[in-house]
Amino acid sequence: MRENRLMSSIIMILITLVQGYTFLMFIWVLLSWIPDLRSSGFYRFLDKLFMPFLEPFRRIIPPINGIDISPILAFFTLQLITSLLGRLL
Repeated sequence: MRENRLMSSIIMILITLVQGYTFLMFIWVLLSWIPDLRSSGFYRFLDKLFMPFLEPFRRIIPPINGIDISPILAFFTLQLITSLLGRLL
């Protein structure tokens, strides 16, 4: 019983982390639409945080006419991870 509670707690922490990462990525995407904010320290921090995660998606679907849709695939992937973790509870 105690191992079950520990595992549930770990899964809930992982779900919270994935949801937080998803929220920050959403903020990063919104900030990327405002050219003046791209030079801010916060944007550069988020850029370093998300670029390694988005790179595999960019290899699958490169930017089309300058529009990068890799975050859409990343959002779906993060939602899938959250869903799969939720099923483990």
